[in-house]
Amino acid sequence: MKKDKVKKSSHNHNSFRVISIGFMILILTGALLLMLPISSQSRTVTPFKDTLFTAISASCVTGLVVKDTATHWSLFGQAIILTLIQIGGMGVITIGLMITRLSGKKIGLGFRGMMQDSISAPQVGGILTLTKFILKMTALFELTGAALLYPVFCHDFGAVKGIWYSLFHSVSAFCNAGFDLMGVKEPFSSLTSYGGNIYVNTVIMLLIIIGGIGFLTWDDVIQHRHHLKKYRLQSKVVLFTTAVLLLLPAIFFFFSEYSDEPLKERILHSSFQSVTARTAGFNTADFSVMRETSAMLMTVLMLIGGCSGSTAGGMKTSTVAVLFLSALSVFRRKNDVECFNRRISTDTIRTAGAILFMYISLFLSTGIAVSLIESLPLTSCLFETGSALGTAGLTLGITTSLSLPSHIILMILMFAGRVGGLTLIYAAFASNNDVSRLPQEKVTVG
Repeated sequence: MKKDKVKKSSHNHNSFRVISIGFMILILTGALLLMLPISSQSRTVTPFKDTLFTAISASCVTGLVVKDTATHWSLFGQAIILTLIQIGGMGVITIGLMITRLSGKKIGLGFRGMMQDSISAPQVGGILTLTKFILKMTALFELTGAALLYPVFCHDFGAVKGIWYSLFHSVSAFCNAGFDLMGVKEPFSSLTSYGGNIYVNTVIMLLIIIGGIGFLTWDDVIQHRHHLKKYRLQSKVVLFTTAVLLLLPAIFFFFSEYSDEPLKERILHSSFQSVTARTAGFNTADFSVMRETSAMLMTVLMLIGGCSGSTAGGMKTSTVAVLFLSALSVFRRKNDVECFNRRISTDTIRTAGAILFMYISLFLSTGIAVSLIESLPLTSCLFETGSALGTAGLTLGITTSLSLPSHIILMILMFAGRVGGLTLIYAAFASNNDVSRLPQEKVTVG
């Protein structure tokens, strides 16, 4: 029994290492390709520090940029960025498995196990079928999104350019990346020029939500449709928590912001900011004039992020839900944490607590560090570090003005936010399965 546990621990350890190293290789390759003169519109070499920042932001589907995507990068450079977004959103292991399948090679048990860890699948069995499902659904949603966006972008940018703009923004939205090509209107403007366009707002929001819910949830939705009782507990938690995190912030933004705007724009802005804050990175309004209370709420939403097994980053909605239910069980003096007539395991609760502690520690310490380095208000710096760690890509406009040490901090946070802090720790340290236990003694808390 103990031998089996050691083998499983070693397998997981190797999986986490492969995932981490895979992202590192992807980032380095992207950074070197973006350094090529053909990647920039000026046909000059872009400094490595700028290409590395861009490659990390794209691979980790964040959206923070130091160079405007539309005006600095050529079509080749934009294609490299889009490729990094696609691979980063789907996961390097998913892409590796797809390439292995296309080459006709057999998929070993080790590779299947890595795929399970990569997409947070409940079991190894059926992992190849699930991978096919992920690839098909990704292509379906992204192409559908591009087709829906094309009429607007064709009108604004022309027939040929409209195809590229539609595809780029559809992939970026579905992967929750936040990269855009609207700098041709005004550098670093994101989707502010479409702030009052109901059609574009709706398509982008739907793509963000669909990509952020997770493939396992969509597998449940397609298989069981309206029979909610047949859904996995994971899917029920994801759908309910997502609905709450979309509705409540939208109501808050509606009453706290945009009061001087017409009702239509007010509803659109409030809804869009609620959706985009959870790792998407697009914006249709100027965040620099936002109240501090709204900025802090957006920071919290960015840290929460999307759902497990999705294209989004952050702590994940299921983590927050488990912590809330755990606290609720303590308040009600119940021994077990329960949800939808199921009991949640102690290991899951411990892991959720560790993830929360890790994210809050990184978020606060790096925010304070950036504030000290740059002599900027702490609120702005916390917004920036929360955006990087939650792979959200939103900014109050300070990203380009930060110094190299602050950029390095943001790059580390983006990488940790996408790969996962626990994944990095598990990759560095093998599990200790010693069965011996020390004497227990009570410690008073609270």
